Amino acid sequence: MKLNRRQFTLTMAGAAGLAGLGPLSKAFAARDNEMNILCWEGYNSDEVLGPFRNANSGSSVRAESGTSDPDMINKLRAGEVNVWDLINLNQPWARDQLYPENLIKPLDKDRFMPYFEKMMTGFSDPYPLAFADDGNLIGMPQRFGPFSFVVNTDKISREMAEDEGWNLFLDAGMKDRYGVLTYDNWNVIHMCLTAGLNPFEEVTGADAEKFKATAEQIFAGSKLLSDDLVAMNTALINGEIDAYFTGGTYTASPARFDGATNIRGITPKSGPVDGKGGVVWIELTSAVNNPDPSKLAEDFLEYVQAPEICKAVAFAEGTYNPVSQMGNPDVMARFDEDELDAIQWDSLEEEMSRSLDYQVVASYSSLIEIYNAAKRG
Repeated sequence: MKLNRRQFTLTMAGAAGLAGLGPLSKAFAARDNEMNILCWEGYNSDEVLGPFRNANSGSSVRAESGTSDPDMINKLRAGEVNVWDLINLNQPWARDQLYPENLIKPLDKDRFMPYFEKMMTGFSDPYPLAFADDGNLIGMPQRFGPFSFVVNTDKISREMAEDEGWNLFLDAGMKDRYGVLTYDNWNVIHMCLTAGLNPFEEVTGADAEKFKATAEQIFAGSKLLSDDLVAMNTALINGEIDAYFTGGTYTASPARFDGATNIRGITPKSGPVDGKGGVVWIELTSAVNNPDPSKLAEDFLEYVQAPEICKAVAFAEGTYNPVSQMGNPDVMARFDEDELDAIQWDSLEEEMSRSLDYQVVASYSSLIEIYNAAKRG
């Protein structure tokens, strides 16, 4: 099965992850001329890495794209702190796991705090999950996006979808009119919200039964299951389905950029957790606590704050996302009207205000068993 960047799998990583880096005998040699980044796709693209390599001629700059946050974390736990210099993950992991386990180290506040001043509201505060409980700066935010569900607005209006929220998928009239984009961890989160539950607190007893009933109903009513966002967008465009469960700016953006602006990510107007029904992912890039650190690591982290590189990161690898640096007029000037429309810039601030920060699912091990049983039917 194809693994997607927004899927969550609790796969244990072994030494095989090192193979892409070549002979490890060089891992501790000339570290000031070497940098290795473990990241979500985009930072490993030529548009992002190429100029940095050119500016550091003679240096080895390597990137490996991960398949899930836990997979990448487990690489460090398995001893690969000796290999990586930077790690790029979604927002809860740096403060909750990486820093307490001494897998990442603090960043230079004097060097990086000024960059927050030009970020968007919500990030310029500065963003709280970029800091450890002891006040140290442990990651820099960049890409982000609301992530709930997607509709074809020619069939279901944006206003109706936002008003109905997750209840849309419990409506008997929607049977066989929607698909499920099978990003399993996100599906678990969204099914909790559909059931009126907080996915980031323990779900047991009667609440687990609510989750079970909701998961069974959503899978039973779906017409299409796929982990391929292109297939899901194609089904929307072709009229095979009118909506899909789990998606957002990230998944809708390629279709929108190709001109299908009737494909739109939706964030519910309300929900069961502090009145919010949406969830937002935000990536943080942190410095790995490599015992033989490279000075290029923080150089790269500063390099990706440059306006032209912010744009390259936002529009890398065929899916398009806003970046926190869009509060800087020099960054915003690099986006044209069609690009801003692709990432739903018109509603982004409003959607963010309705969204919870993505967190670790508290009862994931038990809920995923219920979820998988429902998916199998």
